[in-house]
Amino acid sequence: MLEKTTRINYLFDFYQELLTDKQKSYMELYYLEDYSLGEISETYDVSRQAVYDNIRRTEAMLEEYESQLGLYERFDKRNKIIQDMKQKLSNHQLEDTKVLLEQLENLD
Repeated sequence: MLEKTTRINYLFDFYQELLTDKQKSYMELYYLEDYSLGEISETYDVSRQAVYDNIRRTEAMLEEYESQLGLYERFDKRNKIIQDMKQKLSNHQLEDTKVLLEQLENLD
């Protein structure tokens, strides 16, 4: 569950500008503020089911945006390469670091 939450938070960071204000609000409350479905439904005076449906649809939209644009995937790859480079540099493995730098340059 934690992996899903982390992924959705990243996707939300990348694609929130493509969402409606209501979708943003529900996602912020649910994922960032840790509100329950009941608390969100009380805040917006709608049913828990309506909140649940909206959040699930928005999650699906975020996943679809990611499948089309791949911003999070590239971000994740970039971060992994940078971490590898730091490790190689700290161990003075300069040739390996050059290979990683080339990978980073060719990522996009």
